[in-house]
Amino acid sequence: MTQESQQGRQGGLAADELLDTVDERDRMTGQRRRAEVYAHGLRHRCTAIRVRDGEGRIFVHRRTPEKLIFPSMYDVVVGGVVGAGEDYDTAALREAEEELGVRGLPLPELRLKFLFETPEVSWFIQVYEVVCTLPVRPQPEEVAWWDFLTEDELERRLPTWDVVPDGLECHRRLDAARG
Repeated sequence: MTQESQQGRQGGLAADELLDTVDERDRMTGQRRRAEVYAHGLRHRCTAIRVRDGEGRIFVHRRTPEKLIFPSMYDVVVGGVVGAGEDYDTAALREAEEELGVRGLPLPELRLKFLFETPEVSWFIQVYEVVCTLPVRPQPEEVAWWDFLTEDELERRLPTWDVVPDGLECHRRLDAARG
């Protein structure tokens, strides 16, 4: 990734990124800048990818303080917004590779989709899983700390962490779908 595109994902340039806005059925209604989407709580599209290593451990990380949304919080998925005109699958692979700092991941496998809403935010999340056997080098602009944790270790830590709410909801829904 070029320095310009890395900078474009953070700070002022990320705020200028163009996103598709969508209705309650995930149909495109227009396009707006990310800053405007966040400021007005406009519904848009995101991806979330649960990443496991070859041993089945889950990738977890703490977001950097510079992130536009949920700065310095822990997350149990990687992912991000779907850019204007981009489809979910393309965004999922792009986001996973960017945040993990790898190239050549297999295509993440779609698991579920839901609407995440609070009084402040609204987005559709298409949730995926992928196994990464490549050595990860997370982007320092996006990831302040990271590790691969067993499911038991993750469950022990979750109550003590300030966790990104949509990521936590993805985690819970993936676990429930697994049975």
